[in-house]
Amino acid sequence: MNKYLFYPGCSMESSAKAYMESMNAILEPLDLRFEEIEDWNCCGATEYLGINLIPAYSLIARNLALALDQVGKMNGTDGTHTVVAPCSACYLNLAKADHYMQERPSLGAKVNEALAAGGLSYKPGALDVRHLIDVLVYDVGLDKIRSRVVRPLHGLRVAPYMGCMLPRPDYKNRWSDHEHPTELDDLLRALGAEVIEYPLTTSCCGGHMTQIGPETAFELIRRLVADADDRGADLMATVCPMCQMNIDAYQNEMNHFFGTDYHMPILFFTQLMGLAFGKEPGEVGIGMELVNARNAMARVGVEVPLTQEPAGPRKKDEGLPMPRRWTKREVEKEAVK
Repeated sequence: MNKYLFYPGCSMESSAKAYMESMNAILEPLDLRFEEIEDWNCCGATEYLGINLIPAYSLIARNLALALDQVGKMNGTDGTHTVVAPCSACYLNLAKADHYMQERPSLGAKVNEALAAGGLSYKPGALDVRHLIDVLVYDVGLDKIRSRVVRPLHGLRVAPYMGCMLPRPDYKNRWSDHEHPTELDDLLRALGAEVIEYPLTTSCCGGHMTQIGPETAFELIRRLVADADDRGADLMATVCPMCQMNIDAYQNEMNHFFGTDYHMPILFFTQLMGLAFGKEPGEVGIGMELVNARNAMARVGVEVPLTQEPAGPRKKDEGLPMPRRWTKREVEKEAVK
């Protein structure tokens, strides 16, 4: 059984619990063991690097320093110098910190000076930071993944969505292509799914623009969903918690804004792996999504129980006032006043 250091990141324990549950469900069948980095902290997501580089890189590098300390506690099996991050933003930040600490010695020195205040240090290049799908495709291998399939996903049409943060920048030339990487496509085919041609696989989902410029985010989400729908996809599969949350949680808002009526489920690729490996929907978090995947799952003979109805809205005197939901036409009218 191959051991890897594991950096979960914040979303895996909150908004992306389905990702965590489904990942855990496929580890044993693939002879993988993940050792969580002890006392890890948030990577800072995508915002902190735009504020102050030294605190931002120090926050990220603390996780690398903790991981390096932990290597000595593990048996020297393959993978112990590898940090696996399933979140694309976390992967990018960890890889970026390691890369720039090597490329810019002065930055590395300042970061290590900050780490020293907590009794830590990190030697740039000592660890290999990799995304979960990278390890699955290139270490485990598609043949082994294919051999674990007991419920082929025949007839399920899937749009493979990698997102923008995973393939670019590619510091160590890991991916088959920077604009249209095929790793996710190949893995989904190994599960028996029908993978549609999806040119927007590395287009942005809007990220945190949902909070600061929702109209822009809605347009980006609309393009992704509309293209998948036009090409006949039953669902989208992604490798990124942010992408999954934006397309799932804001699809209803996007529909209201544009006057559309899309219903495009988006699941994590590990959820589809778990299903193909014979797991039940509840074991891999299917049913947690807001845009339900019941119709898509029915295509492969999987019945997803109806989720519990959400609690009704709070009374006006109990909840915070909500902002008005604008439509695109209303926004355009306001703009010309």
